Amino acid sequence: MAKHHYFFAVKLPKEAKDFLYEWIQARKGDFPFARWVHPGDYHITLAFLGFAEKSMLNEVVEKVKPILEKESSFTLTLNSLGIFGPKKAPTIFWADVESSEQLDSIQKSVYRECEKTGFQLDKKPFRPHITLARKWKSEDAFEEGTLLQIREKDGKTFSFNVTEIVLYETHLDRTPKYHEYVSFPLAIPGG
Repeated sequence: MAKHHYFFAVKLPKEAKDFLYEWIQARKGDFPFARWVHPGDYHITLAFLGFAEKSMLNEVVEKVKPILEKESSFTLTLNSLGIFGPKKAPTIFWADVESSEQLDSIQKSVYRECEKTGFQLDKKPFRPHITLARKWKSEDAFEEGTLLQIREKDGKTFSFNVTEIVLYETHLDRTPKYHEYVSFPLAIPGG
């Protein structure tokens, strides 16, 4: 039986995935990366759990559920492109979002409950981002000047509503490879 890894993430709505995908498609030639992420896999990771026993998954779901039930849906705005890894040959190419107190608060709560359950989590500071591609594959060095702001054709920012946090399960043999294991809907204000 294949072992899957798991992570909590912000689920992007279809319109945000479509917008990002189309925006990138129009500029993809400027960014020679080896592997582009399927738009169905776009998300913002809150806590990466890695491989997990079902008993631990069930426990963390029971701890996170009442916390997320109290949260309302909120808006995020796409900001700009960025990279992780060596500046001349980055390993990760991403889009980020403008700062959001609610996103930071939800991430801290989810992260804390995962740690309490016994998961060994990454200690790096939370940097909300949507991975778009991996592994630079050009002889030329990456040019940081190509890291654009993400805007609509009329120059306006693109915002979207976050209505779900999801515990995803990874299936490396499928495309898209991230599948919803458990979904936590956020309350609709005034709903």
